[in-house]
Amino acid sequence: MRCTGGEVGATSSLAPKIGPLGLSPKKVGDDIAKATGDWKGLRITVKLTIQNRQAAIEVVPSASALIIKALKEPPRDRKKQKNIKHSGSVAFDEIVSIARVMRHRSLARDLSGTVREILGTAQSVGCTIDGRLPHDVIDDIHAGKVEVPSE
Repeated sequence: MRCTGGEVGATSSLAPKIGPLGLSPKKVGDDIAKATGDWKGLRITVKLTIQNRQAAIEVVPSASALIIKALKEPPRDRKKQKNIKHSGSVAFDEIVSIARVMRHRSLARDLSGTVREILGTAQSVGCTIDGRLPHDVIDDIHAGKVEVPSE
C-alpha cells in the first residue's frame, strides 16, 4: 500500500483491506505512521503482513524515495508545497549503496546495471551526481571511465 511517510493515512483506504481480518484500521494506521517516521513527507510503499491478528509493517522504499532521502532535504508539507524541484547533489558512493539496497528488485544482471537504473531514476528526480548530470555518469560507466564495484 502506498502512503506518505510519518503521516496517519486515510483509514478509509485501509478499512476494506484489513476490516475483514478483524483488525482496527485506526490502530494499523497509527502503526504505519510510527514505522514510516524517518521517511517524513515522502511517498513510500508499505507492506503489511498480518499474522495471528497482528500487523507487521515493512517499509519497501522505491529508488526515487531512496534518492530523495540521500539528498537530505528538510521534510516538506505535501499540502502546501507542490511540484518540488530536487536540485541537490548525491555522491556516487551513495548511488552504489542505494543500488545494493535495490539489487533484489532490479532486473539487471550485475550491480553496474542496477547502478545505471538508479542513475536513470536520479535523472528523472532532477538531481546531480557529484555535480554532474546522471546521464553523463551513465555514459562514463558504459565507456569504462567510472568503475562500479562487482558486488
